[in-house]
Order: sequence, then structure tokens, then C-alpha cells
Amino acid sequence: MQTKETGMCEEGPKAPRDAQKKRSGFYLMRGKDIAGSIQPDGRGIQFLHMDGERMITAARIVGNVAEEGMLELLKSAAGFRRLVHSMGVRVEMAGDFSSEDCPEVDFVLQMYPGKDSFVPGTQIKASIPTDGMEYMVELDDYTWSDNDNVPGQIRFEFSAAGQLAQVWVKLYLRDGFQAPEETEEAPVDLEAPEYRELVKKSLMQAGNPARLQKALVKARMGEDTTIAFIGGSITQGAGAIPINTSCYAYKTFQKLCRLAGKGMEENIHYVKAGVGGTPSELGMLRYHRDVCRDGAVEPDIVVVEFAVNDLGDETQGECYDSLVRMILGAKNAPAVILLFAVFASDWNLQERLAPVGEAYDLPMVSVRDAVVEQFYKKPGAGRLFGKSQFFYDCYHPTNLGHTVMADCIGYLLETADGMPEGKDDLRLDRIVPPLGGEFENVRLYDRNSKVPGISVDCGSFCGQDQELHAVEMNMDLTQTPEFPYNWMHGQNGDSVVMSDGSSKAADASCKPAGASKAAPFSMDITCTALVLIYKDSGSGSVGCADVFVDGKKVLTADPHVGGWTHCNPVICFRGGERRKYHVEISMAAGDEDKEFTILGFGYVE
Repeated sequence: MQTKETGMCEEGPKAPRDAQKKRSGFYLMRGKDIAGSIQPDGRGIQFLHMDGERMITAARIVGNVAEEGMLELLKSAAGFRRLVHSMGVRVEMAGDFSSEDCPEVDFVLQMYPGKDSFVPGTQIKASIPTDGMEYMVELDDYTWSDNDNVPGQIRFEFSAAGQLAQVWVKLYLRDGFQAPEETEEAPVDLEAPEYRELVKKSLMQAGNPARLQKALVKARMGEDTTIAFIGGSITQGAGAIPINTSCYAYKTFQKLCRLAGKGMEENIHYVKAGVGGTPSELGMLRYHRDVCRDGAVEPDIVVVEFAVNDLGDETQGECYDSLVRMILGAKNAPAVILLFAVFASDWNLQERLAPVGEAYDLPMVSVRDAVVEQFYKKPGAGRLFGKSQFFYDCYHPTNLGHTVMADCIGYLLETADGMPEGKDDLRLDRIVPPLGGEFENVRLYDRNSKVPGISVDCGSFCGQDQELHAVEMNMDLTQTPEFPYNWMHGQNGDSVVMSDGSSKAADASCKPAGASKAAPFSMDITCTALVLIYKDSGSGSVGCADVFVDGKKVLTADPHVGGWTHCNPVICFRGGERRKYHVEISMAAGDEDKEFTILGFGYVE
């Protein structure tokens, strides 16, 4: 067009291309809260895992997809490409921004590789303005790898850590596929009488209230009182945004403070010790370190949450029973609350684990009992919220879900507070452990331990791994590495990190002169049972290790079973006589040049 002032031509808006037809599609994420967790380079990243059943579950509960053929296609990278034409991505950043300074977030869809783990899978990346508009990412605009196996993860990468946003991700389908009709969930009224009745259903049993009542009296009198939480990723706060203040553990802590009439941290203290992907088999080894801080903390109330993590527990509940007895047997006689969380599949292990609470007359809270039945009712006819509102993914709760969990525990605390004064007559020596208590007195041994009678020759396991499973403890947004005092095979360099944070060269006791790269790790230890903790990994540079006890091979530790960096406990032997055992760990045949990390041991004297 031409201006009156100059007669010069200015470039006006260009004619848009012909509008593409609106494809059928369904949401994987709709208004999902995310936060940028701090990374070593200062950026913030929200990782949203899509492997396993996660993408399928999101399609079911968020996208309302029921057609099995479409769900089956989501299990593989090839099927995903066959089904999905494009992705609509929408991001709304928390805070006020003008159109000029509206930041962008990088959206990434990562495919996990197949057999050749050294060849990366396809990574689709697009910069998305955070203005709330939907931006299209077309799959055919990218070059795809022949080594793609499964949809692995979606990431939102922020320029700085701690930033908050809401995101929508919609899968638009190729011709020939039809998505179901979208449904909208009504806002949840947490003040409604119906919600209060839902919460009440969570109370499986109040148990003997004496220890909870004792803790409340201490708190109200202004004495130092500590509530602690130990469990898996739900206790860590997964799905809560932000993870430190929106998780059920912190919200329960707030409820305890209000019930006691005290301000936050005035005299009531908070310990959160959840580690994702780990069972009570590991929890019993972490308790004294992560909760009691090696004797520095004596919790008055401990919430135990392993009901959705213990499927892989080798002892089928004995480790859980042992952990509960370990806590109950402390000198200060803390209260124990058994919390049974739930997956989006309506599953947990409360039938297996409830006998522990029954035997010791403990308070038990079931989130499954509270929420599952109403999921299958119609809105306005008994359903207060749907699965898409309660679950962040197929395993973890949303902020709403964490609030519901905290309300359920809060109802227990109120109930115990209103009961007649109880008498603490618990005598563990008179109660036969219902699931077994062999590991009640288990202790952790790692590179930093000094225990008379235990001798170690590191052999070729003289390095120290610093790429570890790390979690947000307590109120932290930064992550604390799990089992930093470890022994690693295949690491270049011999520096060792000490407990005070300093480093030194590995000494002769760690790496004997002349030790070869294949020399086994060996340990002499007197005990009745032994648990090995090693690092799982998805890396192809990590290999397997064989474990021998008194010269006999007892197991092969395979770090690829889990497929991601985390801590894996396995029992080497149990039920033996108390005597000295010689333990050796060596790289499996063919894996001598690969890495393997011994994180520590659990031993029963």
C-alpha cells in the first residue's frame, strides 16, 4: 500500500496460505502445570516421560481415547508416526509479560533408540512463544532416525530454572483416524460436603492414637516436633508444581502446624525423603541416613508411602514390615502412619501391606479407597473429579491429587486428636512380624563408613561415580545425589570425594599397587544377610557385574533392567548364620571395559 506522507510503499500484511483443514485430535496434556527444574548449566527443564504405559495412559485419561488400535500405535515410534500428523503445543508462562518481551520455551519430543544405544533417537525441537497461542509442529518436517524405538519423553526447556507455566499438547491425527469427542471436567469444590465425605473414606483404621496424640501435645507446648515422610516418587513430590511446596508431604506439614496452632517452622520441623522408582527394600537402607540424618534427627511422626513401589520387592513385604518395625522401635517411640497411594490404573499393594498396620495397630490411610469409586460415576452424580484432574501422569498426582492426599492424612490427624487419650502399649517383642522382620536392624555401609570388622579391597572399582540419581529433599528445589560415597569401575581418574566435600587421590587401601583393570571388588564382612545397592542406567557404556559369596556366584547385577539412572537394591544372601563372608564383585565376561557402580550395601549383623 502507499502512504499519503511519502508516497513510498510499505509492506502490508501478507496474504495467508490457504487454511488447512482442522484435523481430528486428542490431548496428551491439557492445562498441565510444569516447572523448570534446575540444570547444571542454569537452565530449567521439565521432563515428562512418555515411555512404558505413560503416553497410553495420558491418551486414555486426558484424551478420552478408548480405541485399542490407536492406543497400540502409541507404543512404538513407527506407530506414533503412522498415527500422528502434527502436534499442537500451547504454553502459558506464569507472570506478566508484554507482547514484546514474551519469552519462548523449547518444546522437545525425544524418541528413545532401539538396540544400538549409541545411536540417538529422533529429537523434534521447536521454540514455542509463551503467549497461550497454539503452535503447530508437523512430524513430516523432520528427519527421523531408523534407530527409533519408542516415544521416550517430552521436555519443556526454560532459559532459567524455577519458571512456572501451563502447557497443552494435542496430537492431530493423519487421515483415516478419528479422535473421540473432547470432554470438559468441572472445577473441583474442595469445600463441598461431598468432598469431605470422600476424604473420610480414606481412613482404613485410626489405630492406637497414643503416639500421634503425644506428638500433638509436644507441638502445642512449643517443644521441637518433627514430621517426616519416606517413600517413592510421590513422596518426592512428582507431579506437584512447584515440587517443594505443592507436594502432599509439605501440605500435610502445613496441616499439622495449623492443627497444633503453630506457625511454619516455629517449633514443628519437616523432613521429606522420597526417592523415585525405589521400594521399601531401599527405603529401609535410607531411613537412618535420609530421615534420621545419622542420629541428628528424631522424628515424632513418620509417614511411610511405598504401596505403589513395592511390586519389585524381593521379600514380598518383609522389607516393608522391617522398615516399620525399625521406625517404631526407636527410643523416642515415634508415631507411624501407613499411606497407600494409587496409580491411574486403580492399583496399589494395600492388601499385601495392610496386615502390617493391623498387627501393630497403626493408623492407615488409603487414597485408593477415597478416590477410585467416584472416578467411574457421572459428573453431578457422584464424581467430584476425573482421573485427568487427579493424575499428572499414569503414576503421579497433580497438585489437586497431592492436595487430596494431604487432606486424607489431615483427616486422620484430626480424628486421632479427637479420640480419647490412648495408651502406648506397643511391645514389638511380643508381636510376630506379619510379613517378616529379618531386616529390622539392617544398616547401610558405603565408602564413607567406618565399621570395625569390615574390610574392603576396591580392586578395579576405585573410581567414584558422580552422575547419580538425585532428588529434591525437604524444601529444596536443588537435587541431592543419592549414595555419593560409592565405588565405580571403569571411571577415568582416581579422585575420591570425601564426606566434607573435599577430594583426594585414591589411597593405597582403595587401589592396591598393581591392581589390574579387571581386579574384583572384595569385602570381608560378618553378618547374617547382605543387600547390594548398585546404579541402574540406560547408557550403553554401562555393563553387568557378577556377585560371588564365598566363591559361589549368587547373582548377576544388570544395570539396564530399569533403563534409567536410579538406585537398585538386590539381596545377595539372607537367613544365614552370623559369620564372616567373603564377597567379590567383578565385571561380567565381555563387560570388563564398561562401567559399573556399587552404591553401597545393607547388612544385618
